[in-house]
Amino acid sequence: MRILQTSVFKRSTKRLKPVQKKELDAAVRLIVTKPDTGQMKKGDLAGVRVHKFHMQKAQVLLAYTYEDNTLTLLALGAHENFYRDLKR
Repeated sequence: MRILQTSVFKRSTKRLKPVQKKELDAAVRLIVTKPDTGQMKKGDLAGVRVHKFHMQKAQVLLAYTYEDNTLTLLALGAHENFYRDLKR
């Protein structure tokens, strides 16, 4: 399986502490084993899945797509303005 990252996702992971990166890696491993883990979105975000998990007691959303054995990590962040920024 190929795992690709968008520039938005890379920028958001640069700010993470090592403990937070481990929790993110665990979430990505879960998505790799079960690509249908995240909730499928509708409307403008059709085709995008969002997986919610906790990173140091705070809920974080991870947006991704899965097509043809390729996982593309789109965005990572808190719920506030997450979907608005993801539409851009």
